[in-house]
Amino acid sequence: MWNRETLRRLLPVPVIGMVHCRPLPGSPGWGGDMAAVVAAALDDARALERGGVGALMLENYHDIPFFPRDVPAETTASLTRVAAALRDACPGLPLGINVLRNDAHAALAVAAAVGAAFVRVNVLVGAAVTDQGLIEGRAAAVLRLRRQLAPDVGILADVRVKHAAPLAPRPLADEVADLRRRGGADALIVSGSATGAPADPAELRAVREAEPDAPLLVGSGLTARNVALYAPHCDGCIVGTSLQVPGPDGFRRVDAARTAAFTAAFGAAIPAARDGAATEDGR
Repeated sequence: MWNRETLRRLLPVPVIGMVHCRPLPGSPGWGGDMAAVVAAALDDARALERGGVGALMLENYHDIPFFPRDVPAETTASLTRVAAALRDACPGLPLGINVLRNDAHAALAVAAAVGAAFVRVNVLVGAAVTDQGLIEGRAAAVLRLRRQLAPDVGILADVRVKHAAPLAPRPLADEVADLRRRGGADALIVSGSATGAPADPAELRAVREAEPDAPLLVGSGLTARNVALYAPHCDGCIVGTSLQVPGPDGFRRVDAARTAAFTAAFGAAIPAARDGAATEDGR
């Protein structure tokens, strides 16, 4: 299991930039041109790299409406093609995979195929009521599959994931303890209520207090203007919306200048020495 020092070694620049994949084959928005999907993802990845992020995360963001659990084979195959292209284009940046809405098995398969460093799992333990219906965590199956396919791949797991509500709310500290200690999450993510919505700083501090040794990321709503509210209480962030501008094809595209401004602002706000970071890798 990761600790805070593990994350610091993986991400000297603690900013994970999102690559929101265009609609993939089989999804309602699929445009029929896989080469264009790959090209757009590469453009975004290169803009993130120029802007100075420390890692990339690829997800099937535009495949709405999402399957609640297992995605079809064409989605996994398509994401693997895009992920391999990103890995070749930006070999110096660790790569993460998120298969929406909650297909950790597919994410691990893609990660194993392309050599990704981590996956994101929206619901690892417990159960959440979402716009896809009820989603139940499958930590037992996920960690066993990770052991078989890609034992070095980290699992970044959401605390009270966005676009959702816990089926039966419990004290936050109890949820976090189960996610980390019983679910095996390598890192914890605190987000707002929706994509681009800011996280609650009080909730972020509460998660830090509950699991002080766990790597902690802010997962939504960060901008160059508000990083000072969050950076002192986390180890890194996942950012997408605030780095993007409208594109001519109707999709938002990553802007390298916005990315550079954000990365500089976050780097200035986060403590140079992350207090409480462990000195040895727990895995």
